[in-house]
Amino acid sequence: MSEYTLPRDRAHDADILAPQAVLEAARRRTLALTDCLDDDELMAQHSPLMSPLGWDLAHIGNQEEIWLVRRAGGRPALRPDLDDLYDAFRHPRADRPALPLLRPDRARRYLGEVREQALEVLDATSGRDADQEQDPLLRRGFVFGMVAQHEQQHDETMLATHQLRSGPPVLDAPPPPPAPSDAATLPAEVLVPGGPFTMGTSTDPWALDNERPAHTVELPPFWLDTVPVTNAAYQRFIEEGGYHDARWWHPDGWEHRRREGLEAPRFWRRDGASGSWYRRRFGRVEPVPPEQPVLHVCWYEADAYARWAGRRLPTEAEWEKAARHDPATGRGTRYPWGDDGPEPDQAGLGQRHLQPAPAGSYPAGAAPSGARQLLGDVWEWTASDFTPYPGFAAFPYREYSEVFFPAPGAASAYKVLRGGSFATDPVACRSTFRNWDHPVRRQIFAGFRTCRDAAPADEGRP
Repeated sequence: MSEYTLPRDRAHDADILAPQAVLEAARRRTLALTDCLDDDELMAQHSPLMSPLGWDLAHIGNQEEIWLVRRAGGRPALRPDLDDLYDAFRHPRADRPALPLLRPDRARRYLGEVREQALEVLDATSGRDADQEQDPLLRRGFVFGMVAQHEQQHDETMLATHQLRSGPPVLDAPPPPPAPSDAATLPAEVLVPGGPFTMGTSTDPWALDNERPAHTVELPPFWLDTVPVTNAAYQRFIEEGGYHDARWWHPDGWEHRRREGLEAPRFWRRDGASGSWYRRRFGRVEPVPPEQPVLHVCWYEADAYARWAGRRLPTEAEWEKAARHDPATGRGTRYPWGDDGPEPDQAGLGQRHLQPAPAGSYPAGAAPSGARQLLGDVWEWTASDFTPYPGFAAFPYREYSEVFFPAPGAASAYKVLRGGSFATDPVACRSTFRNWDHPVRRQIFAGFRTCRDAAPADEGRP
């Protein structure tokens, strides 16, 4: 059993060896998500859960200035006066519309000024041996990868803001391909063998601090859903009274359901005459597609469904073992299918589509167990709280992960999500990547799959 080491001469290493490409890709997406709206919409707050899109726009530039221009390049600050204004920890999202934010045209100019200097810093460091850098920020281009991931994470947040805004559609993308021919005959669940595996990473050069360090985890065998829970399956939970039976709900979840009046996933509405379910998706109202993974459910809803189905949510460790451990070799891979990629036929990532692909899609991206869509399409809630790995060390700043961990002896306020969604860029998606949010959150592109314990006799079954 060993953790993978990224080879230097493989195609999938191109993101690490060409940071300019991932920086430019992130910027194209940022501008596409903001250029489609007028200034009033960019400066408006479309939900108290989210920042104005104009705040995200300038915050992206401020973080790039801090880390690439000042820290990596050792250059003077361009706009030190913006540091407080765009500090996410000083100003809650609900308060940001009242701040003296840069107007969109000035924010775009600021982004361009920062990027010009950031690329000069990149040019100045590109001729050096990336493996021999003494500064861990620069080693194998980590700081450039960190900034690209940060921008793409905000791009996904901005896409969630687009979903929350009212008004006519401004985004479009082709639909995902139909389900493959074998999707209807896939087994309902796959067996993940018991035993040790390597969780986390100590070698992935662009992994963030909460993914580190690699450590061995021992797990008993378990059965995992082959695909995420679909809209059709979730509708059965609704029809059989799942939202009105306290037996299935965590006590805090039951109180939240009652207080908020939850009856279905967010953005779903039922037609009173026909009884059919519809959803609003980026300004369009359409029938809920039964074959797609369910989307926009909170942790409490996912947990209640799993209990109703006689199952449970997988732990974070179970999810990661299913996603990266190859029992034939004992190795952990960067992706469910191996170390290369991701390619378009392996996962629904990168906002190529504005919705998940049907359950059972992307057979080329299946894990060794046979489970599909572990990366892409929908973030998957797990049973686990967001806590540090043994030996965790904050890097390069506490505010990325450490401040979200519970204090010793305290309960965690966050649950872990894994796998990425259709809105997640490949640069910020790998089998070790960890996401987290409050268990009540529904605006994120989250679904889930369930699992159950395996009996000892199951180990020998196919």
